[in-house]
Amino acid sequence: MTQGPGFRYLGRELSLFAAAANWKRYWASQIRPYLGCRVLEVGGGLGENVGVLVSSAQQRWVCLEPDPGQALAIARKLQAGELPACCEVRESTVEDLAVDEAFDTILYIDVLEHIQDDRAELAQAAGRLDVNGKLVVLSPAHRWLFSAFDAAIGHHRRYGARQLKGLVPDGLSLVRLRYLDALGICASLANRCFLRRGVPTEREIRLWDRILVPLSRRVDPLLGYRVGKSLLAVWEKLPFRQ
Repeated sequence: MTQGPGFRYLGRELSLFAAAANWKRYWASQIRPYLGCRVLEVGGGLGENVGVLVSSAQQRWVCLEPDPGQALAIARKLQAGELPACCEVRESTVEDLAVDEAFDTILYIDVLEHIQDDRAELAQAAGRLDVNGKLVVLSPAHRWLFSAFDAAIGHHRRYGARQLKGLVPDGLSLVRLRYLDALGICASLANRCFLRRGVPTEREIRLWDRILVPLSRRVDPLLGYRVGKSLLAVWEKLPFRQ
């Protein structure tokens, strides 16, 4: 991960999307079946994803966060009992983990697009996965949707399905690839072509979350998850074979 400890996160989407409850519930329902007992969340942010995803099945949940301010925010939530006891936070990156430290699931939830060398990052993550462990990536989709908003919050790119699949090293098998939030494309396209705002307003976020996301949740299965503004990919680590 190119952002080492001491990295300062410049994006504002964490606070903007904090109240996007419908969107969080939607993507969480897609990811939850792939969570194992030992979870590594790369880019733990403010710890908001833990409350959406964690269950009694998780024995250990490590929030890996290179930004010292955000790592401190997670630590304070832990001290206040606002996060589950299985949770811990490290102001660190994947490459700093011990080589023998392994996880059942490694998550990148709207994080990989912030990392300059994404291929090297996923290679590091694959080395920390246990056999049959799952690597989960949720990212913004479609390079043609890249907007002033993406640039303002520190995105290096948006992903197409072929591009994302091509990043993953050998030894991992793709088990799920689907687009989410078909109707959200309309909002993203409007921002890119017409509004051209660096950052959407809170009102725009609320309208998207309360109206478009619930509709997308119904429409996406009908479209076979082939259309959407976000891309979800899940890989499984295969047993080593000589």
